[in-house]
Amino acid sequence: METAILQSPKFRGRSAARIDAKGRLRVSTKFREVLQKHYTDALFVSRMGECLVAYPPEKWDEIETKAMNLSEVHPDHRSFIRRFISGVEQCEFDSQGRILIPPMLREDAGLNQEVVMVGMLSCFEIWDKTAYEEQDAKDHENEARIMESIAAIGL
Repeated sequence: METAILQSPKFRGRSAARIDAKGRLRVSTKFREVLQKHYTDALFVSRMGECLVAYPPEKWDEIETKAMNLSEVHPDHRSFIRRFISGVEQCEFDSQGRILIPPMLREDAGLNQEVVMVGMLSCFEIWDKTAYEEQDAKDHENEARIMESIAAIGL
């Protein structure tokens, strides 16, 4: 008798895509399937660092619930809320599996036509292709140090 391994839904892998002239992005099939099977079929998109991050509504709710516990007077907490939480946009899918990324978010992340979507387990990142390649090169240069820090926490 085979035992099925139950896995919690995760966004894994990378895929290249293009943003059209109207700012629409076709989300990769593997990421869309995770949304359709396990979450509400929509995304909350915000900027984090040099890229955008896309969360299923249920995961975004968890972030906002935790953010409610941040200090209303601590400057770093206020900055986080101002940049990350207030910058979010809810993006619905059209009939062709595309989301419209608003111009301000595209500008914030420097997105041009060619992008890379990167699975980050509970969400996925949307990078301008050139910026992603630069970040990937930095990550490669620092790989030994990164692996040491990951090993130190037991992974």
